[in-house]
Amino acid sequence: MNTLLKILIKLGLALALVSLGLEYGRAQPLPSPSTTPSPDAPALYQQHCAACHGAQRLGGMGPALLPESLERLRKPEALKVMGAGRPATQMQGFAGKLSEAELQALAAYIYQPVQPAPQWRDADIQASRSFDAASRDWPARPQWRADPMNLFVVVEGGDHHVSLVDGDSFEPIHRFASRFALHGGPKFSPDGRYVYFGSRDGWISKYDLWNLKLVAEVRAGINMRNVAVSGDGRWVMAANYLPHTVVLFDADLQLVKRFDARSLDGQQSSRVSAVYDAAPRRSFVVALKDVAELWEISYDPKAPPIYDGLVHDYRMAEAIAKPGYQNARRTPLDEPLDDFFFDDAYTHVLGAARPRAEGSAMLGQVVNLDVRRKISDLPIAGMPHLGSGISFDWQGRRVMASPNLKDGRISVIDLKNWSALREIATPGPGFFMRSHAKSRYAWTDSMMSPAAKDTLSIIDKQTLELVAQVREPGKTLAHVEFTKDGRYVLASLWEMDGALIVYDAATFKEVKRIPMSKPVGKYNVWNKISREEGTSH
Repeated sequence: MNTLLKILIKLGLALALVSLGLEYGRAQPLPSPSTTPSPDAPALYQQHCAACHGAQRLGGMGPALLPESLERLRKPEALKVMGAGRPATQMQGFAGKLSEAELQALAAYIYQPVQPAPQWRDADIQASRSFDAASRDWPARPQWRADPMNLFVVVEGGDHHVSLVDGDSFEPIHRFASRFALHGGPKFSPDGRYVYFGSRDGWISKYDLWNLKLVAEVRAGINMRNVAVSGDGRWVMAANYLPHTVVLFDADLQLVKRFDARSLDGQQSSRVSAVYDAAPRRSFVVALKDVAELWEISYDPKAPPIYDGLVHDYRMAEAIAKPGYQNARRTPLDEPLDDFFFDDAYTHVLGAARPRAEGSAMLGQVVNLDVRRKISDLPIAGMPHLGSGISFDWQGRRVMASPNLKDGRISVIDLKNWSALREIATPGPGFFMRSHAKSRYAWTDSMMSPAAKDTLSIIDKQTLELVAQVREPGKTLAHVEFTKDGRYVLASLWEMDGALIVYDAATFKEVKRIPMSKPVGKYNVWNKISREEGTSH
């Protein structure tokens, strides 16, 4: 075969291969680069978040997820919370359920403004109110047989109901449906007849415990933290995250006044962390989450006038004053406060704020409400839950003890010189602590610990030592409350198929078990209205 023929054969083979390749390409085109669709953030939100945070992101059991409420939470930190959850809350982590791209899309979504911007004006508050006028004629005595002062009001979060339990027989008296996601701490009128419930989505409900009927309701805001009732029973105040307001009502939930939570110069707006009644002072005390001020709003008609800013001599009336009655008296702080505890005289507030960043120190302050300034640092580590603190006498001195949301410890503080006296180790971080003046013991949980959430620890108030524990293996055991006489302790088996467990307060033995649907809290009427030293106020 000559050279020319060899070349022609090779060329023909090459052309045939090219032809085959072209045919193959037409029959089976090469795949184009794959494109993954972007996550549908609104759909993901409705599936995973709306049940707790509201369909419109306006809040429910969880806080509102709006740019206005997330100003101090940067997106990287929000991603961490979404992935791993948040300690001391019911926020679970979604890292095992959602991809990184889905978490990123959700994070971007919650920082987008809701259009139109959510607002809740005076007209909205007034339009939301309902009132049963017949309530004025209801009998002024309990329509059931039990001691009304030893009544327990039990908030059942599992199916959004409230149960009333006789504190002597431990038998249920009545059960009724509640608003969605009640805040755990209802408040009582001074005679114990009425109870006021606050829901996370802003509703206040007034219920007549003696007649077992709803009296009135009103929506104070979009995302509400808690409510307080004045010591004389005439006023109710609500603290809102959204809008940034404190709202004052009369006892029948008629709007009296709205306070916009802003700094004195008006430049900064703030969520409202909490409001509590300071009955001996005839005032409400308000903590602001984003502004370094503590407010006191007096309901005493004889309250002295308020002079904001610098005054040369207030006795000479050398400044324009506001009336002291139902206006905010401001105390400047080093840092905002999330939570606080009153001393027995209600002169001092012991407060703390959550750390601004991961790993930073807790910021504790002692504030004198008379001189209106911080007078001491509070030597308390971790993340104390001061709103659940208790006070009692130890070795001739008055002390405060607080559980800790971050560490397994109870911090004991001297209420005279603000020094740290003792750190009592517990199996894990806890949320609640309770005692009674007639009991030697204080009880605390470790519900924030995955390993020890099933354990209640019992502390001897005389020795400040942990002396006993009770357990419900593998379940959550939390939030105790004593009976009126201090003889028994009721604890919450914090499960959907849960229960109230009654213990003998001296022997720690179980006495009775009452089935409940996730009883998130229980409140004894007498302990609350008498401001019993072992319960929260």
